[in-house]
Amino acid sequence: MEDSLLLNRDTFGNQANLGQLMDVEEARQLLNSWVTNEKLVFHMLQVGHLMKAYAASKGYDEFTQKLWHLSGLLHDADWDQWPEQHCRKIIEELEERNQDPRMIKAIASHGPKYFGVDPDSELDKMLYAFDELSGFVHAYSLMRPQGYDGMEIKGVKKRLKDKSFAAQVSRDDIADASQRAGISVDELIQFVIDHQLRG
Repeated sequence: MEDSLLLNRDTFGNQANLGQLMDVEEARQLLNSWVTNEKLVFHMLQVGHLMKAYAASKGYDEFTQKLWHLSGLLHDADWDQWPEQHCRKIIEELEERNQDPRMIKAIASHGPKYFGVDPDSELDKMLYAFDELSGFVHAYSLMRPQGYDGMEIKGVKKRLKDKSFAAQVSRDDIADASQRAGISVDELIQFVIDHQLRG
């Protein structure tokens, strides 16, 4: 475990701020001011889009869709400039902005073996589930002449078995996240293929 990234906390945000969410435009401004790596920005846009799409697919209301969207949109906001403070910096920023504690907790738990915070809620678990898988499926799309068109689960799974492909993506995290969410890897892959924001 990357001990240096451990948050050593189990409470995030203030319960008095339940229901308080910044506008998506404000979140985008935060991303633009913090993140210079365009690929990283696109990754967060993709995860945010997947989170919103999943919440919509479950029939959740507009506020809940926004909560899920923002959680995905901001989860890696501090990685570009402050990798050694990853998660800690964005959590503190969102706490200072009096944001909904559910979003802050979801971000804090999107890498349990790194940050030491377990994903508990459905929101937490799905952010963890989509994070690595979104990036992996996107990497796979970039090597296919037809991109996402005609992409199948079996093709993604074949690449998952090839440890040299997108080697920085943790296969263990993908499997762990799937198990915690109670959703098969196949089902998660299909959702990403169907709903991923395309470049």
